[in-house]
Amino acid sequence: MNKKATGRSTLQAFLYLLPMLIFISVFTVYPIIKSIMMSFYDNYNLFTGDIGGYSLSNYQTLFSDPAFYTALKNTFIYVAGVVPLSIAISLGIALMLYRIPFLKGLFRTVYFLPYVTSTVAISIVWSWLYHSRYGLFNYFLNLVGIESIDWLLNPKYALLSVIIMAIWKSLGFNILLLLVGLGNINDNYYKAAKIDGAGAWQRFWHITLPMLRPTLFLLSTIGVINSFKVFDQVFALFNGRPGPANSATTVVYYLFYQFYQRFDYGLAAASGVALFGIILFFTFIQFLGNQYLNKRSDAS
Repeated sequence: MNKKATGRSTLQAFLYLLPMLIFISVFTVYPIIKSIMMSFYDNYNLFTGDIGGYSLSNYQTLFSDPAFYTALKNTFIYVAGVVPLSIAISLGIALMLYRIPFLKGLFRTVYFLPYVTSTVAISIVWSWLYHSRYGLFNYFLNLVGIESIDWLLNPKYALLSVIIMAIWKSLGFNILLLLVGLGNINDNYYKAAKIDGAGAWQRFWHITLPMLRPTLFLLSTIGVINSFKVFDQVFALFNGRPGPANSATTVVYYLFYQFYQRFDYGLAAASGVALFGIILFFTFIQFLGNQYLNKRSDAS
């Protein structure tokens, strides 16, 4: 490991990486470049490859389309609802599981199962849970005197239904990583804090959270990226529709609609590029925020 790199070792390393570089170039880099180029096409025919010209008309149409802003608003609401709540709930469950030595592996498996289960299968189960007459949610609401809610048929609750299901599905992955992060915290910190008279909340606030910051940053970054790309939950839960009265339309569903139903490939590509820019912006903001917190922690 301490040897200096030579031309031969560099070439050897490159040859080891070449298959994966080819795979990434063909299935990731090239589609991204092609999508960006397609967003500037006019009158593009996907089957013949004919291009009518190049212009910004797709972006002009996109940013003047009220449906795109509706999809953007729903996506932001989804991200704001899923990411913080899923991380907070996962942290609470992870703290409890970490303190339970009995059947710890079994509980970890149980919580992780929803993450690896097919979204379509999960959506079928949740569509029954949301059933307006026989659903389990409405059963509990009726027990406390609240009338049944048309979760999947009322536009006011459609997006909320997707958010609740997405939070439940994402818990397993978050809990698993948080348990790893908790396991990497040295118990000596807690012992020293107890000797100094620190309570449970003080130990959590001043030891657990700072030590879990890299894990929380990773989870929040992955959560934001995945939440902005939400599609399968909406598509599966509402049987291929974006909810009643398009109340659960997201940016990716808007892209899907433009590409596969309206065959407006340029507009679909433009919406994809816009989503890429939004995700890049928020990822950069998260990175700057994490760097700022690290500097404050080092200074203190």
